[in-house]
Amino acid sequence: MSQLRDGVLVQKYGGSSLASLDQIHAVARRVARARAAGLPVVVVVSARGDTTDELLALAAEAGALPPPREVDQLLTTGETASAALLAMALWEAGAPASSVSGAQAGIRAVGQAGDGVVATIDTAHIERLLDEGHVVVVAGFQGTADNGDPVTLGRGGSDTTAVALASVLGAERCEIYTDVDGVYTADPRVVPAARVLPCVPLRVMEEMAFAGARVLHARAVELAALGGVEIRVLHAAGDGDGTVIVDEGRETMLETRSTVVAVVHSLDVVRAVVRVPGTSAVRAADIFGSVAEGAVPVDMANFTEAPEGGCTVSMTVGRTHLTALSGVLGHLTKQWDGTTELYENEGKVSLVGTGLLSRPAYAARMLSALTGAGVRTTSVASSQLRISVTVPADCAVRAVDVLHREFELESPVAA
Repeated sequence: MSQLRDGVLVQKYGGSSLASLDQIHAVARRVARARAAGLPVVVVVSARGDTTDELLALAAEAGALPPPREVDQLLTTGETASAALLAMALWEAGAPASSVSGAQAGIRAVGQAGDGVVATIDTAHIERLLDEGHVVVVAGFQGTADNGDPVTLGRGGSDTTAVALASVLGAERCEIYTDVDGVYTADPRVVPAARVLPCVPLRVMEEMAFAGARVLHARAVELAALGGVEIRVLHAAGDGDGTVIVDEGRETMLETRSTVVAVVHSLDVVRAVVRVPGTSAVRAADIFGSVAEGAVPVDMANFTEAPEGGCTVSMTVGRTHLTALSGVLGHLTKQWDGTTELYENEGKVSLVGTGLLSRPAYAARMLSALTGAGVRTTSVASSQLRISVTVPADCAVRAVDVLHREFELESPVAA
């Protein structure tokens, strides 16, 4: 594939960009223009509109506890349908195209159904189609296990598919097309004054994604960092410059040198507090070890141990991992006479930037601004890249607005 490595273009289109046939034809015209410019093009697509949610609802109606393997078998049809429809529209636009499933694209995935991880990609079939002058339209969000079963890559997995393909094909850039103009300083639906950031460092974007920014999947950003892939986030129906997400060594714009880059929030969190009595032999290491064995990703983890024994552990998890976490903690309760409290009516609000731990005044300023606005914080955690707090869910939007104004993020040079 040597003749393609320097020129291949990978684009990804989200479900909202493909919701109607008119939108599909508009995407096809955009892709056809890129091909007409002489670029070999690989396009990754998500399921159209609300297809994934509708399929999950059907699965729930079909059986109270549908087998995960069958759920994945069902869900992959959403992206496969998008790929076929876009390929048809590309032929109509004068661009030869072939749609391929994750399996046909050579994507091998490992892990549990519904939460797979891309292991390897055999690009031979994609290369042959590109050599024939075809646009290759890949169904995102899916791979194949060694036994041939489909494995989906979790929500946002189409981003991961696109970046993984860009990496193995040697593309210098992966374009992510969505229904917003780029990466904002805050959710523009919450803060009308939020601005599009022209450039964001990869590690900052990774923190934003993990903290709740929905424009990109965190694993996709991790892959981009590992593969040296530049990501550009663009509006599917616009012609703006969008946001470039690059390695810090390559970004030179003053915009991203501001200490605080954005405010991110998520309502998809649950805070868990585990209290272990001094009479128990269980310690914080046992709790975190069990959580890790259960493959539950946690955030804002804290623990304290009392002098007389016992400990208190707190953490936040995504709502989709609550069942797994409850199972892990339920198993531990058989070993000790402790308690677990789950707080589901909370949100997480995060300042994301660089050098935040080196500037302790920022955490104090954040908490002071929230207190002054009457927003109660229930926990706090900080690192060089992020300061996060949990707040009552009905206060999360107000907290975002307060912090966006406090750190003057509406200005090109933040405070």
